[in-house]
Amino acid sequence: MLFRIASLFACVALLTSATLPESGPLPEARPDSKPAETSQPVAPIPEPKPQQAPDAPAEKPVTPAAPDGKDAKDKQGSEPADKPAAPADKPADTDKGSDSSKEDKSPVSNATDGKGNPPAEPLTIEPESDADHQACLKDLQAMGAVFKDIPRIDDGDGCGIDKPISLSEALPGVKFKPEGTMRCEAALALSHWMKESVIPAGDAALPKAGPIVTINQASTYICRLRNNGTTGKISEHARGNAIDIASMTFKDGTTVEVQPRKEDSTLTGAFQRAVSASGCLYFSTVLDPESDAAHENHFHMDVLKRNGDFRYCH
Repeated sequence: MLFRIASLFACVALLTSATLPESGPLPEARPDSKPAETSQPVAPIPEPKPQQAPDAPAEKPVTPAAPDGKDAKDKQGSEPADKPAAPADKPADTDKGSDSSKEDKSPVSNATDGKGNPPAEPLTIEPESDADHQACLKDLQAMGAVFKDIPRIDDGDGCGIDKPISLSEALPGVKFKPEGTMRCEAALALSHWMKESVIPAGDAALPKAGPIVTINQASTYICRLRNNGTTGKISEHARGNAIDIASMTFKDGTTVEVQPRKEDSTLTGAFQRAVSASGCLYFSTVLDPESDAAHENHFHMDVLKRNGDFRYCH
């Protein structure tokens, strides 16, 4: 035990007497490194150039225009970069059968009406449903009218009737002369007007003349423009919607002709004005001699459909 304590003190004395050297060894510089005290600037490392995509074509030099002003081509046959583009309104190479000559050939997109506007769509005959036509025929037959179905009419340019009829009597004992071609809807409006307005007005105005026995018509179906014009809209006569009435004949032979009667103070004048006004209850258009010179000798009545069931009566 004493020996161990003595050894411990001896070790402590030895350690306390030891001293460090004044300077230790310095590290040597690496062979590939530069001295830290160099004052020369370090050159910047250039950034790598972006690589071109492998499928991108290499740029070709632009060949300047030839001295005479004409476009020139380079040695590889490429077009000069400043070659003017073909006009937008005229396809290029149309005389060489190129694809551009096959584009935009529809008549609607290329044709105009001479004023820069697209032409109007061609007129066609308006179709009628079988159900509506059969219902109309049933009502017309119930009125006592005499008529017959006739083949479809198509005269071109929108003139025609899908399901026409030929009317010979508007009511029992009331002839329609001459027999007229029209749509069933126009004939049915005529029958209701005669039964509910015209015949009662005739009985009140000319009781001694007897009932009306004949409706003398001036026009039914005919392919023409309005007022027989050379320009303008198609007439409702050309669609089978219109009837022109020139006069009405009573049983005793008295005939009341349609003519200007605005200032006519007789019962005949009152009769004409009354039936003209009542016509707008059954027809969507009524034109009488007070309308214009084109209608000074007849009533024009038609069943043209307008928005909101609008009526035009004059």
